[in-house]
Amino acid sequence: MKFHYSELFSTYSIVARDPETGELGVAVETHQMTVGRMVPFLLPGIGAIATQSLVNVSFGPMGLAMLRQGVPAAHVVAGLVASDENAHRRQLAVVDSQGRAAAHTGSGCIADAQHHVGEGYSVQANMMTRTTVIPAMMQAYENAKGDLAQRMVAALEAAQAEDGDIRGMQSAALKVVSGDSNDAEWKSLYDLRVDEHAEPVVELARLVRMRHAQRVDERGYELLTAGNRAEALALWAQARAEAPELEEVAFWQAVKLADEHSDIETAAEILRPVLANDPRREHWIDLVQRLAICGILEREGADAELIAALNA
Repeated sequence: MKFHYSELFSTYSIVARDPETGELGVAVETHQMTVGRMVPFLLPGIGAIATQSLVNVSFGPMGLAMLRQGVPAAHVVAGLVASDENAHRRQLAVVDSQGRAAAHTGSGCIADAQHHVGEGYSVQANMMTRTTVIPAMMQAYENAKGDLAQRMVAALEAAQAEDGDIRGMQSAALKVVSGDSNDAEWKSLYDLRVDEHAEPVVELARLVRMRHAQRVDERGYELLTAGNRAEALALWAQARAEAPELEEVAFWQAVKLADEHSDIETAAEILRPVLANDPRREHWIDLVQRLAICGILEREGADAELIAALNA
């Protein structure tokens, strides 16, 4: 054995670009811990890379540097493969900012190892229990609804439904960045990791659901600032319904309305049911007062009005 087991991230993954938003993403699962630290590499508005099987981590930064220079995905894959004497052990997939995708599966990857390049995406897998994994991923991604993260999770769920990795499952990760190359390199829309779990894809799907709710919530703030109150409140309600376990969503919505819009009635309507059965209810109410004391609540009396409404 000429490699360490920790290099062998036998994996199923997807790299993709959303043609409507330009968002770029990678989602991955494997039977080893912390797959998110090794496989996905992305830059906003530049591209996305998954490097797996006998992982060559240098493919990530090298490939992103090439993509930054405008090198198409297929040429990035060809260049990286040509540079590596162990390319027959590698699996690699790239999607660029134009939605061009390309992939490589070396002849020395552990069976079953395949990939499929579709329109704006690539799915790839190795050490799979069955040959049906890649067709299932392809079909699931192409037929899924929702944003890019939700559609990529659908591909992972389909792979696991076909029994995925022959060893089982242990960790998963998903990252999505914007299609704007002016965004900071560290900025991401989704950056989720399940480093060790009995059902990592199930847990990743749960995290994607909650992060999607946060994104809906964020859009509500934008619309409220722009003066579109009705649309904002509708999106806020959607976010609360999508992730009811995120008390923070309702709390800060209520604080925003009470402080900046003097809308105590709506603020209390939003927050009261969330706190009704929360064992930390009094702590949340105390936090409202603390926000006023430190100046985050700027309107004088907003804290007292909101607390009185919640206690009414």
